[in-house]
Amino acid sequence: MDINTAPSRHAGPLTLAIDIGGTKLKVGLLDQSGDMIAGPNRTDTPANAAPRAVVEALVNLATPLGRFDRISVGFPGVVRGGQVLTAPNLGTSEWRNFPLAAALTDKLGKPVRMLNDAEVQGLGVITGKGLECVITLGTGMGFALFLNGRPAPHLELSQHPIHKGKTYDQFIGVAAFKEVGRARWNRRLRRVLACITTLVGFDALYIGGGDAKQVDLSLPGNVHLVSNEAGITGGVKLWGETLNQEFACAGVVSK
Repeated sequence: MDINTAPSRHAGPLTLAIDIGGTKLKVGLLDQSGDMIAGPNRTDTPANAAPRAVVEALVNLATPLGRFDRISVGFPGVVRGGQVLTAPNLGTSEWRNFPLAAALTDKLGKPVRMLNDAEVQGLGVITGKGLECVITLGTGMGFALFLNGRPAPHLELSQHPIHKGKTYDQFIGVAAFKEVGRARWNRRLRRVLACITTLVGFDALYIGGGDAKQVDLSLPGNVHLVSNEAGITGGVKLWGETLNQEFACAGVVSK
């Protein structure tokens, strides 16, 4: 498929969906149903992951995908009102209060909606019924909760201590996987899942992210492994009716 011409065959608004990770940046083009019609384009997250370097890399990934009408962003940290509050796995304090949504609109000329990356992943996999929890396993551990399809207030569980002063990020992030190996990492993950089960009391838990493929545990029936692609395809849900009021209250206006 020629990614430069394919989008013109699709009716309805097209969404440029961006997944920012501590290791990789990914960008795809979604139709109104959330199907990916171009991409995903990927590149390594810049070693110096300062805002300007990341924005430049995202623009370079997006440009070959052709036209789009709006932008969705999943960001690995706390975001509010289009601004970044924390970016624990990007290794720079320059992100604090950085207006990422406005910076992308300035470069790409389209309105932007942004949520935490685990929340975007969750929007791509949840059923919308009951209390649903999502964790993502990658550079760190992402966490999101949903009640009847709506994101709950964001909690940075990844930054909370779980064992001997180690945070969830430090306990089961990619650095821990490389240090202790797959078998021991899975034992740590079992401990994490037990803690989250007790803490949340979820109806369903979804495990995504790049290291979900490393999971080697017998999982209960309400715990599911999901595709990492949902970190992109969930982006179309940021523009759905369910979240319109949330973004309007945050001062993010659809155009």
